[in-house]
Amino acid sequence: MLVVNNVSKNYGDFTALKNINLEFGSGVYGLLAPNGAGKTTLIKMLVTLISPSKGEILYNGTDITSLDEEYREVLGFLPQQFGYYKHYSPKSYLMYLAALKGIEKKVAQEKITELLDKVALSDVANKKMRKFSGGMIQRVGIAQALLNDPKIVILDEPTAGLDPKERARFRQLLTELSRDRLIIISTHIVSDIESIANEMVMIKNQELLYKDSVENICNTLDGAVYETTITNDELASFRANHVLLSEKQEQSKMLVRFVHKGESKEDWTVKNPHLEDVFLYEYRDDLSLGV
Repeated sequence: MLVVNNVSKNYGDFTALKNINLEFGSGVYGLLAPNGAGKTTLIKMLVTLISPSKGEILYNGTDITSLDEEYREVLGFLPQQFGYYKHYSPKSYLMYLAALKGIEKKVAQEKITELLDKVALSDVANKKMRKFSGGMIQRVGIAQALLNDPKIVILDEPTAGLDPKERARFRQLLTELSRDRLIIISTHIVSDIESIANEMVMIKNQELLYKDSVENICNTLDGAVYETTITNDELASFRANHVLLSEKQEQSKMLVRFVHKGESKEDWTVKNPHLEDVFLYEYRDDLSLGV
């Protein structure tokens, strides 16, 4: 159990996070917010790169700063940008990291073979990484985060650079890993996490907005998401008076999806809200989406 207990983080007069309270058990948790909302600050505190200005983070009842190396031994972390040696192959790079972690050579070799297969890099295991694509490098990063068979896996924007096929493989991998692990994924890409997260954590204005199931979060907009068609001439006025979620050109008209809380019109069709609808609505000021 990982517990964030009344945590705040300040940098001088600037407040990066304020009074955050969270509990994490086994499963997949999505940390969803636009850039600048404070999710990276929370991630850095969870992996002990920085300390809270106020409050504490506990693992099984003990402050993680007190646990020190004992906590890091159960932690796997993929930062947004991780350091790697481009003249190393994935296998040699992971062997090097395994040695630093004190993993026995034979155990490390077996684990690395298994991980490279899981992230679909077995065929390039001995090729130098200098010619790898961004997606391939990211998969090496995912493998290194799992090298010590961690109980807690924290991934910061892990699907950056992955193509749709790689992202689907990544989601499947996380589903397999989450059976007996705690996995926290920080992202601003809703589709990466919506289908696999047990719960979503959303931060807004440096405070906790939601920690709940996708279904319950979507229900906050139940009966308030609509679609209708309008002319191109009506679009500017419609944008000024509604929170638009999407716009799609259909021949000479526009199909718009939007949020409206109040009395509806006859030509509006009510729709089931999706997590992306909630994301766009809640962060509309940050994302410049209507008023």
